[in-house]
Amino acid sequence: MFSGIAAVALPLSSEFGIHPTMISTWKQELMRRASELFARGSKAPSGEDAQKTIDDLHRKIGQLQVERDFLAGQPAISRLLRGGR
Repeated sequence: MFSGIAAVALPLSSEFGIHPTMISTWKQELMRRASELFARGSKAPSGEDAQKTIDDLHRKIGQLQVERDFLAGQPAISRLLRGGR
Protein backbone atom coordinates (compact mmCIF):
# COMPACT_ATOMS: atom_id res chain seq x y z
CA MET A 1 0.00 0.00 0.00
CA PHE A 2 1.03 3.67 -0.08
CA SER A 3 2.88 5.36 2.74
CA GLY A 4 3.66 8.90 3.79
CA ILE A 5 2.26 11.75 1.76
CA ALA A 6 0.89 9.40 -0.92
CA ALA A 7 -1.45 7.82 1.64
CA VAL A 8 -3.00 11.23 2.25
CA ALA A 9 -2.53 12.85 -1.16
CA LEU A 10 -4.19 10.13 -3.23
CA PRO A 11 -7.57 10.17 -1.45
CA LEU A 12 -7.55 13.99 -1.31
CA SER A 13 -6.65 14.27 -4.98
CA SER A 14 -9.51 11.95 -5.90
CA GLU A 15 -11.99 13.77 -3.68
CA PHE A 16 -11.11 17.29 -4.83
CA GLY A 17 -9.83 16.64 -8.35
CA ILE A 18 -6.34 17.93 -7.60
CA HIS A 19 -3.15 16.25 -8.78
CA PRO A 20 -1.28 14.51 -5.90
CA THR A 21 1.90 16.41 -6.82
CA MET A 22 0.11 19.71 -6.11
CA ILE A 23 -0.90 18.49 -2.65
CA SER A 24 2.68 17.43 -1.98
CA THR A 25 3.95 20.84 -3.12
CA TRP A 26 1.48 22.63 -0.83
CA LYS A 27 2.58 20.47 2.10
CA GLN A 28 6.25 21.23 1.45
CA GLU A 29 5.47 24.96 1.28
CA LEU A 30 3.56 24.76 4.56
CA MET A 31 6.41 22.92 6.24
CA ARG A 32 8.90 25.57 5.07
CA ARG A 33 6.76 28.59 6.00
CA ALA A 34 4.53 27.45 8.87
CA SER A 35 6.46 29.38 11.48
CA GLU A 36 6.15 32.69 9.64
CA LEU A 37 2.49 32.06 8.88
CA PHE A 38 1.61 31.44 12.51
CA ALA A 39 4.01 34.00 13.99
CA ARG A 40 2.16 36.97 12.53
CA GLY A 41 0.71 37.94 15.89
CA SER A 42 -0.15 41.62 15.73
CA LYS A 43 0.85 41.84 12.07
CA ALA A 44 -2.68 40.97 10.98
CA PRO A 45 -4.13 43.68 8.80
CA SER A 46 -6.02 46.34 10.68
CA GLY A 47 -9.67 47.03 10.03
CA GLU A 48 -8.69 50.20 8.20
CA ASP A 49 -6.27 48.31 5.92
CA ALA A 50 -8.87 45.64 5.25
CA GLN A 51 -11.48 48.27 4.36
CA LYS A 52 -9.03 49.97 1.99
CA THR A 53 -8.42 46.64 0.25
CA ILE A 54 -12.16 46.01 -0.02
CA ASP A 55 -12.71 49.51 -1.44
CA ASP A 56 -9.91 48.99 -3.99
CA LEU A 57 -11.42 45.66 -5.06
CA HIS A 58 -14.90 47.18 -5.42
CA ARG A 59 -13.42 49.96 -7.56
CA LYS A 60 -11.68 47.40 -9.77
CA ILE A 61 -14.89 45.35 -10.13
CA GLY A 62 -16.72 48.47 -11.25
CA GLN A 63 -14.01 49.29 -13.78
CA LEU A 64 -14.10 45.77 -15.21
CA GLN A 65 -17.89 45.87 -15.49
CA VAL A 66 -17.76 49.14 -17.42
CA GLU A 67 -15.08 47.73 -19.75
CA ARG A 68 -17.08 44.55 -20.30
CA ASP A 69 -20.26 46.50 -21.06
CA PHE A 70 -18.37 48.75 -23.47
CA LEU A 71 -16.80 45.81 -25.28
CA ALA A 72 -20.12 43.97 -25.42
CA GLY A 73 -21.53 46.95 -27.36
CA GLN A 74 -18.91 46.57 -30.10
CA PRO A 75 -20.35 44.34 -32.86
CA ALA A 76 -17.18 42.36 -33.65
CA ILE A 77 -16.26 41.87 -30.02
CA SER A 78 -19.84 41.11 -29.04
CA ARG A 79 -19.89 38.22 -31.52
CA LEU A 80 -16.64 36.87 -30.06
CA LEU A 81 -18.01 37.07 -26.54
CA ARG A 82 -21.07 35.09 -27.63
CA GLY A 83 -18.82 32.43 -29.20
CA GLY A 84 -19.29 33.49 -32.81
CA ARG A 85 -16.68 34.55 -35.31
